[in-house]
Amino acid sequence: MTGNSYAPGPGPEIEIEIDTSVAHPARVWDYWLGGKDNYPADQELGDHLNETMPEVVIWARADREFLGRAVRYMVTEAGLRQFLDIGTGIPTADNTHEVAQRLAPESRVVYVDNDPIVLAHARALLNSAPGGATDYIDADVRDPDAILAAAARTLDFSQPVGITLLGILEFITTDEAYTIVGRLVDAMPSGSHLVIACPTDEVNGEAVRRVVQDWNESGATPAVLRSGAELARFFDGLDLLEPGVVSLPKWRPELSTLYADREIGFFCAAGRKP
Repeated sequence: MTGNSYAPGPGPEIEIEIDTSVAHPARVWDYWLGGKDNYPADQELGDHLNETMPEVVIWARADREFLGRAVRYMVTEAGLRQFLDIGTGIPTADNTHEVAQRLAPESRVVYVDNDPIVLAHARALLNSAPGGATDYIDADVRDPDAILAAAARTLDFSQPVGITLLGILEFITTDEAYTIVGRLVDAMPSGSHLVIACPTDEVNGEAVRRVVQDWNESGATPAVLRSGAELARFFDGLDLLEPGVVSLPKWRPELSTLYADREIGFFCAAGRKP
């Protein structure tokens, strides 16, 4: 266990404890994206999973691209100016506030994660454009009420909000995931959007199942796979946006989108609250 101190803003310094002996989702993801905020345990598991199924690196890159496309859609076509990014992960290029504020500098973004290493890098997420705002909440997705209470410091829940849950709901391995998402959506007004991405075994099934089995046996946070129908269930009561539930690169690809001709074992979807 290693300790790091970090003060995200005015107030007392926060003592951060980071366990580097066990692989962590955010750090493995960071490793696949070519980042530097990872440790030997993360690299070892990342390499092993990549050998099992080289597509996993594509998952990370396609997920990041999907975030950008979804945020751009919500800003330019849906007119949203508020975002709640849950399961933020380690900051990298084109974080939610950077994408949103590039198009609408007044955008307000709240990030949520409970990983100490993400907290240690939270300053990178708080560099808001003038006229906009960003905040970081150290909280667990399993406590949506605490997230909503803290997010209300920055977001106005009388106006539409875009909620992103990318690569996080697989770590809620029971149907509690639906209750959590329902609580978040219920707190939002009409016009709000929900964006989700999670792994599935409906593409490259045997290899994906082997990857998740190896992941779970590593001691890292357990994960579960969900089918397209199970992902669609999160959008019950919402207007599911075209093209519906699809592989990450297939959701409204742009000219620069990588792997747009591939089906990968990571599904995504977006919906609007009527």
